[in-house]
Amino acid sequence: MSSGPLHVTRNGPVLEVVLDRPKANAIDAATSRVMSETFVKFRDDPDLRVAIVTGGGEKFFCAGWDLKAGAAGEGPVSDYGEGGFGGIQELPNLNKPIIAAVNGMAVGGGFELALSADMIIAAEHARFALPEIKAGTLADAATIKLPRRIPYHVAMDLLLTGRWMESGEAQMRGLVNEVVPAAELMTRARTLAKMLAEGPTLVFAAIKEVVRETEGMQFTEALRRINERRFRTVDILYSSEDQREGAIAFAEKRAPVWKGR
Repeated sequence: MSSGPLHVTRNGPVLEVVLDRPKANAIDAATSRVMSETFVKFRDDPDLRVAIVTGGGEKFFCAGWDLKAGAAGEGPVSDYGEGGFGGIQELPNLNKPIIAAVNGMAVGGGFELALSADMIIAAEHARFALPEIKAGTLADAATIKLPRRIPYHVAMDLLLTGRWMESGEAQMRGLVNEVVPAAELMTRARTLAKMLAEGPTLVFAAIKEVVRETEGMQFTEALRRINERRFRTVDILYSSEDQREGAIAFAEKRAPVWKGR
């Protein structure tokens, strides 16, 4: 189904979200709010387990903030919806995996959208850049996230020069999980999504919450909070049928049957 600038497809437990705003899939505030509403529904639907986000066409994944909207008076700090710019950057309690299938150029806020996903699959021709420096403004989310994802000096190179990073370099730096031919991009993303959808959803939720909430926390403090079950998802997991099923299945040398409870 289509929701304005988005084409949203539900394939069982997998949600595919295609940002389709020719020519560059740029995001204005109204589009971001639609994306936020879409991902809020994904987060809150117990039957949905994994999402794929990609761009329409083959040239752009996303060109970031819509400069035409900016020229018309929209500020860089606007109402982008509950999830922040692009719908997932600041969405609270988003404890399900999201795959970015980068089908072309990921520029500025589009690069930041990809960074907000949990895994990134890129087409061979995909490229990444943060050109905000050339426009005299701050790539805010990337400035926070990028030095934590890749070596500091590489991150600063991208931030300070605005240069392009090709998909091969992105994979070498550990920024991208896989690089595939463009024709195989969605097939690979869907295969990965299917595998994740068949996995232990309660464990995935715990992983995402722990990673998110312990960032910047000392190891001993983070581990203490896990052991004391002070994270909601960890507390649910440790009292779940799935926790018991995992142990029994391992002992019986069979595949576990996850129930999500």
